Amino acid sequence: MINFLKKRWYFVFILLLIGVIIFSTSRKKSETKDDTYVIKKQNLKEVLTLSGEIDAEEKATLKFQTSGRLVWVGVKEGDYVKKYQTIASLDQRDIKNRLEKYLRAYSIQRSNFDQTKDDYWNKQYDLNEATRVKAQRILEQNQYNLESAVLDVEYQNLALENANLWTPIEGIVTHIDVPVAGVNITPAGATFEVVNPKTLYFSSTIEQADVVKIKEGMVGKLSLDSFENFSDQVKVSYISFSPKQGETGTVYQVKLELTDKTKKMPLRLGMTGDVEFVVKEKNNILAIPSRFIKDDKKGAYVYVKENNKKVKKYIVEGDEIDGKIEIVDGLNEGDIVVN
Repeated sequence: MINFLKKRWYFVFILLLIGVIIFSTSRKKSETKDDTYVIKKQNLKEVLTLSGEIDAEEKATLKFQTSGRLVWVGVKEGDYVKKYQTIASLDQRDIKNRLEKYLRAYSIQRSNFDQTKDDYWNKQYDLNEATRVKAQRILEQNQYNLESAVLDVEYQNLALENANLWTPIEGIVTHIDVPVAGVNITPAGATFEVVNPKTLYFSSTIEQADVVKIKEGMVGKLSLDSFENFSDQVKVSYISFSPKQGETGTVYQVKLELTDKTKKMPLRLGMTGDVEFVVKEKNNILAIPSRFIKDDKKGAYVYVKENNKKVKKYIVEGDEIDGKIEIVDGLNEGDIVVN
């Protein structure tokens, strides 16, 4: 057998060559097979999906302005508080003592002022010019001292007010750094957080290429990851004019208003979800994938298969929706376009 192959090597070579030619030809035909598309009427829509989370318009992080001993905490996490309700207090004994001291100093200064006024001002017409000028300066000096005493009292009264921590909004207490009274605190080390659940909304961001596709008042479909098979409508209530800070790209904040139906759900801050907007939709139109359309100096055109030949036809394009181009004129239903 080996001797036979040696003697007939040219025969084996010819067979191998024929096999390679046949394989290459069939592969070339498969590679050059035309990419075709049959024109048909269809419904197209472009959907824009935004991801985001539940947030609240009214959120407050409360801190004392001064250090001191925390003597009273009137709330715990999960409590519902009213607007302007006091939630915690510092030890006020030192402040009250100083306030009392400044009140007494004010009373003394007031008495001195009245006495000086009686001694000089009411008798100014009986004094000579030099004495009158001196009396005027003494009265002005006493006026300044009296005003300074008033400021001391007001400052101490403000310090007394700041010893009580109150919430500027109603809502749920979501976090307390120091829930137990009797410890010394600093402003940075004792925070209270309050969130108003009545002001919840869906917060999202949108890329600069897509922000031009939506506008305030536009309605979308909301789905939340925490609630299976739940969906509801949301409305765009705000689109930021400036890009959102701290993001890697140029994105804008979008706020979406929740319906009463969604607000009745057991929502929590940070719950994630998606909103879908139909930004463009057309029904019963002729359309083809954009890859089939070419351009020259005369305009847009496609190749149409007619009698096994590629015929060049110019077309009038419409909107681009979901990667397909609407054909306004130039093609008919059933035509086969070729790439």
